[in-house]
Amino acid sequence: MSEGVLEVTTDTWEKEVMNSAGLIMIDFWAVWCGPCRIVAPTVEELSKEYSGKVKIMKLNTDENPDIASKYKIMGIPTLMFFKDGQRVDQVVGAVPKPQLKAKIDSLLTS
Repeated sequence: MSEGVLEVTTDTWEKEVMNSAGLIMIDFWAVWCGPCRIVAPTVEELSKEYSGKVKIMKLNTDENPDIASKYKIMGIPTLMFFKDGQRVDQVVGAVPKPQLKAKIDSLLTS
């Protein structure tokens, strides 16, 4: 994990996501996933650009299948957004950075 991007697991999910205030973006990924590797640098850039405004995390779906199953993750990468412990939106696939920035900006102002 790079600086600014936190790893979340089944053990830390409740504390880090469900009981957290503010906006959180979680990158559901796996080591073998090519598109996940494509979107990873964008996720790291966003963590620096939105430092202090958005908590950016990664969850390895192979190591935490119960969380992936709970949120019906069918394809990865899935970038899921939570605000004050509630799921508010998601984006599936390796989408361009401007699209993710627009999504984050709209969720920050809503």
